[in-house]
Amino acid sequence: MVNHEVEKLREGLQALRLQLGEELRAGLEAGATVQLDQSRVGRLSRMDAMQAQAMSQEVSRRLQTRLRQIESALARLQAGEYGYCNECGELIDPRRLEIDLLATRCISCASKNEF
Repeated sequence: MVNHEVEKLREGLQALRLQLGEELRAGLEAGATVQLDQSRVGRLSRMDAMQAQAMSQEVSRRLQTRLRQIESALARLQAGEYGYCNECGELIDPRRLEIDLLATRCISCASKNEF
């Protein structure tokens, strides 16, 4: 890959990391311990709050996974290994990386594993 392509991908990964970090911080507040709302009575309101908490925790878990993937991609970029398929070692089409910055397989290998 050409230097300007690498820099563009690095900027995209860093922007994605920043965005997901902000979403994670906001989600952690929503996933805090459920407090009983005294103005709403009944088990259903408590269950609604617990369900919202569980969904928020799952979103946070997924965001943390994506952040780890971004950190891994940035480390591969630094090592000169970013953009190569983890399975066959061939160069991943830069157009694929523009669409999915976290792609670790070329189209051919990704297609084989879907079936």
